[in-house]
Formats: sequence, structure tokens, C-alpha cells
Amino acid sequence: MRQTTVRVTESTRALLRHLAAAEGPSMQIIIATALEAYRRERFLKAVNARYASLREDAAAWARVAEERVAWDGTLLDGLPAETVKPRADKAGPRRRGRGRRR
Repeated sequence: MRQTTVRVTESTRALLRHLAAAEGPSMQIIIATALEAYRRERFLKAVNARYASLREDAAAWARVAEERVAWDGTLLDGLPAETVKPRADKAGPRRRGRGRRR
């Protein structure tokens, strides 16, 4: 993996070192985790802002509501249980984790 240098203030570096010592992961992992959380937060704020602007347009919001009703029809809600066939999994049930082999 390629690495590069990023300049941060001394106080940021001290905080990063403190977190790494207290939490266990490396400083690189802490930075990567924090940046991913920040990216997700920005994404969700943008989505929420766009939905808010969409709600302001009554006609557009009505179209969204109609589309949701159409998509709700693709769910298996309301079907009798015998109508829903389980998926044939040729490999059989999968185990979680590595576990021990016997």
C-alpha cells in the first residue's frame, strides 16, 4: 500500500496518538475510519437536503409517493406463505465465521 504524508497541527497529532494508544488501532486506521464516517455524514446530509427540497414541490413529492406505492407492490407482503418458495441453495447452509474444522 502506498503511503503519503499529511500535515496536521501538533494538537491533532497528539490527539491522534492518544486515541491510538487508548483504543488500539493504528493512527492510519483511526484517520481512515474518521474520514469514512465524515464521508458518510456528508452523503446523508446531502440526501436529506435533496429530499427536503423535493418535499417543497408538491407535484414532485406526489410522484415520489406514487413510485413508492408501485415499488411496494414488488414486496411479498400479503402473499400466502405457500406462494413464496424458498431459494434452492445447492451448496447447503453456510457457516458463519471460520470456526474449527474437525
